[in-house]
Amino acid sequence: MFFRLSSWELALILFAVVVGGTALGVGIGRYLRRHSEVLREPFGVLQAALLGLVGLILAFGLSLAVGRYEDRRAAVVNEANTIGTTYLRAEPLAEPMRSRSLDLLKRYTDTSISLSKEVPGSGRSRVTLAASSVLQRRLWRLAGQSLTRAPVASAPRLYVESLNEMFDAQTVRVAALANRVPNAVLTLEVAAAAVALGLLAVYLSMLGRGVIVVLLASVLVTALLLVTFDLDRPTRGLITVPDTALTNVRQMMVPAPAATGPSSP
Repeated sequence: MFFRLSSWELALILFAVVVGGTALGVGIGRYLRRHSEVLREPFGVLQAALLGLVGLILAFGLSLAVGRYEDRRAAVVNEANTIGTTYLRAEPLAEPMRSRSLDLLKRYTDTSISLSKEVPGSGRSRVTLAASSVLQRRLWRLAGQSLTRAPVASAPRLYVESLNEMFDAQTVRVAALANRVPNAVLTLEVAAAAVALGLLAVYLSMLGRGVIVVLLASVLVTALLLVTFDLDRPTRGLITVPDTALTNVRQMMVPAPAATGPSSP
């Protein structure tokens, strides 16, 4: 649910829920101010306990989002490394498999870069993955032909090994893109923050002080929630997973290959 929203829509929803809950608490606190002597102690204990619980929940959610973000960054670097190694090991292959494989690897890298700009699970992402799967089959077919022509040569065997690792790296990366913080955890964070800050606002409003401070606190909590949500949206928002490693590998493929393969096995 949350991942389909734009950054502005998500920010407005979080602001409305958290800050709105706090403002509602201020209004309720002013209404109950004449009963403050009776309600002050139970509200104080309850809001203090809830604030501590919310702090733990927010820290837990943020740690989950940061962990997944780091996994995605590592997956991009790993895939870039495997593509670069595969490209270099394709250069000593015999023709015509060498030229065909190098061209397909360039196109394969372009599809990997495209995945960094597409929403996981979207129609465009599925189309890109389908195109990547076709390129994988064509690359594997050429690798099989290289092995058939030179069954004892080292270059085809090393190339096949790197090619297999490259395919696995993309699988890991796609899985990391789809691995998100569960909606139940995010919903609990938002609801708990709204309730806890609302009760704090009720308590402070009953005492007749600290209303501005609690409203500012709700804005800060909203910003923290937005960062948590944004970390879990790898291809859009303010915090995205960089594809610099992949673009650097693609630039490495622009010059003529440094090594040449035999014209025949």
